[in-house]
Amino acid sequence: MSTNKFVDTREGIFVTKPSLPPLDEYVEYLRRIWDKGILTNMGPLHEEFREKLNDFLGVEICLPSCNGHMGLELTIQAFELKGEIITTPYTFASTTHAIVRNGCTPVFCDIREEDCTMDTEKIEELITDKTVAIVPVHVYGLPCNVEEIERIAQKHGLKVIYDAAHAFGVRIGEKGIAAYGDASMFSFHATKAFNTIEGGCVALSDAKRAMRLYQLENFGIMGEEQVSFTGANAKMNEFEAAMGLCNLKHFAENIEKRKKVYEHYSNRLSKLDGVRMLTPYRSDIIRNYSYCPIFIDKNICGMGRDDLYTYLAAHNIYSRKYFYPLTSQFECYKDVDFRGYTPVAEKMSGQVLTLPMYADLELEKVDCICDLIIDFLK
Repeated sequence: MSTNKFVDTREGIFVTKPSLPPLDEYVEYLRRIWDKGILTNMGPLHEEFREKLNDFLGVEICLPSCNGHMGLELTIQAFELKGEIITTPYTFASTTHAIVRNGCTPVFCDIREEDCTMDTEKIEELITDKTVAIVPVHVYGLPCNVEEIERIAQKHGLKVIYDAAHAFGVRIGEKGIAAYGDASMFSFHATKAFNTIEGGCVALSDAKRAMRLYQLENFGIMGEEQVSFTGANAKMNEFEAAMGLCNLKHFAENIEKRKKVYEHYSNRLSKLDGVRMLTPYRSDIIRNYSYCPIFIDKNICGMGRDDLYTYLAAHNIYSRKYFYPLTSQFECYKDVDFRGYTPVAEKMSGQVLTLPMYADLELEKVDCICDLIIDFLK
């Protein structure tokens, strides 16, 4: 075996590790929380974070939330959508659950092999008189073909709400990813390239829908003595906002570190027979390197993704089958006959393995992981 003998993997190399700011920076924000005595309910740090998100994402309105899922679920509710929503099963559970929990019906569109995003050539054949929206997913920080999705949506009068959980900080040319669609939800979970411990936000431009979303996040409260509709509690607290303010200062630095890790993987793995990495649909995409997925073709390698997953785990390297299974294959939906034919999504789901990826992952450990994969393929 050719693994680097100087790398100790006995404690394990995990698929992700949260980016944390210097402790003294976070403590300074904690002092402000203690001084004000405000812990939640759109406090001063929440408002400061919201304004900085507006500037960073280049949008007029950005609403922080307790997590990305509630942001997506309540955004669908804020747009008052009822009917069929075209989406993809190659995603995290949140996307499909948010649609179903709003009483809507997901219709599954297949994905492109090149980048695992929604195949825009397959969208229009799924549109019926019941279709009300499209919920595409920016996958692993790679954006969908936003121009074509916009063209289709305008042609058929559909709303577009992006699940941009993986895409914070991504740009297409000079344009931030949040500028596309009617709304975009970002996740700030601890495992993401940018985190607020838990948390998320929704960027949108429609002031009326934004106000409704704001109220939905706070129980549907319209005034001190008026609750006009059934809302939830999806507010971001001050501790999460403080983490966001800290991490935003270091975001560019962390993305540069992640880029080096990803490129090191790519240099060593992308040309191996039976191993494939993804390609953005445009050359001017500025990525956030949120994940490092590889796809193992059993027909070429002789052994499959599950075999590699087990092999790495035996050496204390903990990867993840992300996304597997497809959301359309979840047990909770086994008795539901959702519409949509997605053979490419099923193929990719059976091949994918996301490798350890985080800003502070040493390149020596990346080499160790690559050595193991190469040995496995031999």
